[in-house]
Amino acid sequence: MKRPHWRLGVLALLPAAYLAAQAAPPARAGGPPPTPKTRATLDLTGYWVSVVTEDWLYRMVTPAKGDYTSVPLNAAGRRTADAWDPAKDEGAGNQCKAYGAPALMRVPGRIQITWQDDNTLKVETDAGTQTRLLHFDAAQAGRGGDWQGVSVATWDVEEGARGPVRGAGLKVTTTQFKAGYLRKNGVPYSANAILTEYYDRVNEGNGDSWLIVKTIVEDPAYLTVPFITSTHFKKQVDSKGWNPTPCTAR
Repeated sequence: MKRPHWRLGVLALLPAAYLAAQAAPPARAGGPPPTPKTRATLDLTGYWVSVVTEDWLYRMVTPAKGDYTSVPLNAAGRRTADAWDPAKDEGAGNQCKAYGAPALMRVPGRIQITWQDDNTLKVETDAGTQTRLLHFDAAQAGRGGDWQGVSVATWDVEEGARGPVRGAGLKVTTTQFKAGYLRKNGVPYSANAILTEYYDRVNEGNGDSWLIVKTIVEDPAYLTVPFITSTHFKKQVDSKGWNPTPCTAR
């Protein structure tokens, strides 16, 4: 299903004054040095529920084996996807291959975002019971090697990626994760893939808030070009509906 037209390009249409209003106030002179938490250009914390506005057939149900429509797989990627065997994954304890960082935000469910400390955002999912740590201090990021890998975050304005407008969003780059699936039916990504994400929050006049996550997966091992998706979450007032469930391979 296609996204409703009112969401397309919504971020590009926001006036600079609105985005600037989302920025945290500057630290007072003589006070403690600012941290990523105090420098936050927008508030991403709280509970969010995914709203499936595209790729319903590939996100809400497990696609048939060999169905990798719209994923730019190369020949090696197609061969790997065609060899998908969920029973083999279960036997090897790899039920979480479709819940790794490059695919996790596409899994329908709820997420909770909190500050683990002044330098680290924590993203928890009830689907698959996964936890991602988004480190603003790369030195604290560790070595990775698990499903979620190593994620290094920066407020987008600090890189100038969208110009000098504060409140533009959060950029996260993730590497060093285990090989997994972009879709539950075995569509692969390799351990050498690079995941880049942009997180933005949009507040509407009726009080609704939306979290929009743009995901870019680059993987020469299995993809001919970057695989780009946009995923939407709606803000919840509390944890209602939060239901941690284990990973499944089917």
